[in-house]
Amino acid sequence: MTGNPILRVLSSIRANRVRALLMGGQACVFYGAAEFSRDTDLAILSSAENLARLNLALRELQAEVIAVPPFEAQYLRRGHAVHFRCQDAQAAGMRIDVMTKMRGVDSFTKLWRRRTTLTLEDGMKCELMSLPDLVQAKKTQRDKDWPMLRRLVEVNYFTNRDHPNADQIRFWFLELRTPELLIELARGQGRVPAQLIRKRPLLKLVRPGNESLLAEAILEEERLEREADRQYWLPLRAELENLRRVRLSRIRR
Repeated sequence: MTGNPILRVLSSIRANRVRALLMGGQACVFYGAAEFSRDTDLAILSSAENLARLNLALRELQAEVIAVPPFEAQYLRRGHAVHFRCQDAQAAGMRIDVMTKMRGVDSFTKLWRRRTTLTLEDGMKCELMSLPDLVQAKKTQRDKDWPMLRRLVEVNYFTNRDHPNADQIRFWFLELRTPELLIELARGQGRVPAQLIRKRPLLKLVRPGNESLLAEAILEEERLEREADRQYWLPLRAELENLRRVRLSRIRR
């Protein structure tokens, strides 16, 4: 087994046949939009059988819950993340965050069908959240997610723009966040498809000379997504605060 902590985690997940998709920073590394990430973020199927398999993998990694909520299906299904820290020698200190439900992101079953499979060191395979799904999952209120989202889309665009397929073109129209690149894309395609304008109204501004208007519309789009994410998390954060208070009161007894 390699000494790479992330590979140790992924190896244990795969050996125990856990239905899990790598997302977050490590997935961004594999998609070429980041150089390093200290955490392992996983989207998981929350069935009883799959959670039992995940529990076996966590035991192998000597991973313990480090915050609220506890590792229970009810919290995962409501949209919480459960946080672990590994003590296994080959993954010491590695943090693992698992989620099953995310705002604006499809069910795990659909994510699994669209997944990307990579072959890593020693022939080990890794299941990643698809790039479009990963981009959607990055639309949060956190400042750090938006530059990463932009890089994810642009890396894919620059890699494939000379010979794109229809799915890639649709993805770029819906997710590129740089006015100049959106205008370049539209010029290459001849026009912006009307059905995509209905889905992303700011695309009606995609033409030369509208760079400033486009930039403003993209910022407003981001603002609305951030606010939607903040509203989504308000009841979840309140629940976490209550769990923290309960845990603290038990410790003090």
